[in-house]
Amino acid sequence: NKILHPKTKVMLLQEIEEIRRNGSAPIVVVDAALLVESGFHREFDRLVVVSSSTENQLQRLVQRDTLTREEALARIAAQWPTEAKLAIADYRLTNNGNLEELRAQARRVFMESHSQTILTWEEQRLEQATSGADRGVGLRIRLGETAYYASGNSVDPPSVRALARSLASSLTGSASCAPRPFTPRDAPPRSIVRAHPADVPLPEKVALLERADAAAREADSRIVQVTASYIETARSVLVANSEGIYETDATCYLTLAVSVVARQGDQIRAGYEVVSETSGFEMLDRARPEEVAREAARIALLQLSASPAPSGTFTVVLSARAGGTMVHEACGHGFEADFIEKGLSVYAGRIGQKVASELVTVFDDGTLPQKRGTNRIDDEGTPVSKVVLIEEGILRGYLHSLRTARKMDMRPTGNGRRESYRHLPIPRMRNTCIAPGETPPEKIIASVKEGIFVADIGGGEVDIVTGNFVFHCSEAYRIRNGVIGEALRDTMLTGRGPDILASIDMVGSDFGFNAGTCGKDGQHVPVSDAQPTVRIPSIVVGGTA
Repeated sequence: NKILHPKTKVMLLQEIEEIRRNGSAPIVVVDAALLVESGFHREFDRLVVVSSSTENQLQRLVQRDTLTREEALARIAAQWPTEAKLAIADYRLTNNGNLEELRAQARRVFMESHSQTILTWEEQRLEQATSGADRGVGLRIRLGETAYYASGNSVDPPSVRALARSLASSLTGSASCAPRPFTPRDAPPRSIVRAHPADVPLPEKVALLERADAAAREADSRIVQVTASYIETARSVLVANSEGIYETDATCYLTLAVSVVARQGDQIRAGYEVVSETSGFEMLDRARPEEVAREAARIALLQLSASPAPSGTFTVVLSARAGGTMVHEACGHGFEADFIEKGLSVYAGRIGQKVASELVTVFDDGTLPQKRGTNRIDDEGTPVSKVVLIEEGILRGYLHSLRTARKMDMRPTGNGRRESYRHLPIPRMRNTCIAPGETPPEKIIASVKEGIFVADIGGGEVDIVTGNFVFHCSEAYRIRNGVIGEALRDTMLTGRGPDILASIDMVGSDFGFNAGTCGKDGQHVPVSDAQPTVRIPSIVVGGTA
């Protein structure tokens, strides 16, 4: 043991490090009889001790290893006393029965750990550097259509058991449910992390922000303010329930955002650019800080010389760079099944009916690698999937949690999401997209005699029930005789999302993504959206001209 254990320890740590770097598994479990005795348990985040009575240990050793009773007793005596190992364990399981009885002890657990680092560069210096971690457990009991929920920020077994007793004591009557055996889900990892941000030294991260600041200021002397933000988030979840689900997932989010202010005389304009993925530090090799900063600067400078936008009804070409913001904000929530069951969506009861142009196909896909709305499983343990919502104008489906799928007799889609362990999961979008068509985007622009080309959409206001919206266009241009003309500022689009989907009469062959954070019922979750270039023949444009 003195010869082999050190070498085995090094090999195991190397293998674990490789798994962690390539993201091939969300959790690593090492099973070793002398884990505590060797001190190797200190290398791990959590220690699980599975104990058994001395008599059971003896019987199993004699049967498994064909030992005599005396030999088995000697082997047990060579290890630490069980009580000593239990005293330092994070989790304790008693294995005096069969395998199914052992598994049943773990079925009540739902855990989440969340860590985040935020760096903000402003006024040519590091303005903010914060880091924090949160972890906790949420427990849910369902009686009929009513869910009872409790959460706490302590995950040690005694605290979890106390939380469960407290939750159960709030209910009246009696009910029982025979737990189902755990069944593995077909849910492979979707996003690969090659360079975990936690392994990157802090000075290297700060240097990224400094590079972004320098690139934006070098763009033009009219740039007067630059704010660059770096955010890394690591989230791990464990989901278990009495229906046989026992799943884990680990997701790494990385975000770089640059905001730029340009001034010319009394006129002040802003530009903003962000990249965000479920990726590691390698994302910044594809989206270099200088490029992100220059794009933010370009948008701010463009607005200084832009003409006031006209007002009226126009044909609008919405660029792929707008990234599906309209379909997400003005239509997407109407596909979420909790709105459907309450009758609050225009799509309620319309499966199989035409709800959009025959050129329009809309889907929500949680399996897209590296996208911000991608995970391996949802927050109820259901594997994520690609859900076709509208197919060539026909409504085909909704986005479901376990509860809404059960109530509406449909299959879960992997869209049961929650902001944290403090919240109940509800149906949410992930990566919501209008599918590309076959028309080159240049041909779409050339088809417009007089209209507006919207390169990107910024903020706005949306009624997520009706789909009524007012969007601010962060970059827009006039189209005259099929050619993009002068830049416009203060351009607003007003309309109703479902009506816009129904009116689209040209769909481009390109495809562009945006990333963001979606709010609903007080919960915020990471999402992305995408679309091709599309032509909207008639939409109300608000301007100041």
